[in-house]
Amino acid sequence: MNTPVGRLGSVSLDCDDPRTLAAFWAATLGGEITVESDAVCAVELGSLLLVTVRVPDHRPPQWPNGLPKQFHLDVAVTDLDEAERRTLAAGATKATEQPNPDRWRVLLDPAGHPFCLTTLIPA
Repeated sequence: MNTPVGRLGSVSLDCDDPRTLAAFWAATLGGEITVESDAVCAVELGSLLLVTVRVPDHRPPQWPNGLPKQFHLDVAVTDLDEAERRTLAAGATKATEQPNPDRWRVLLDPAGHPFCLTTLIPA
């Protein structure tokens, strides 16, 4: 096994409203907002920061064709229905396209980024 150069310290999401997106992810993942401004916010998730960054003329990614999607997050859960209910209550919307809703659910965060709730990854 190679010695790592470092560890993943943060994941950044482009958006038009960093505060709203940070509040959504803090509520969904149980994190704490540790940096908050109109330009950038950071949600502390243990040893990882989820950073929300204001981008001029932000265009939400499209699901399922992926334009201009760069990546998506998979959130490990034990109960899909409960996780979906809670993320919808926090501000997510459910994607129309659901390839395998018994194993994962595709949702969109408040900035339009697709993410999945899944029982395929140990929670």
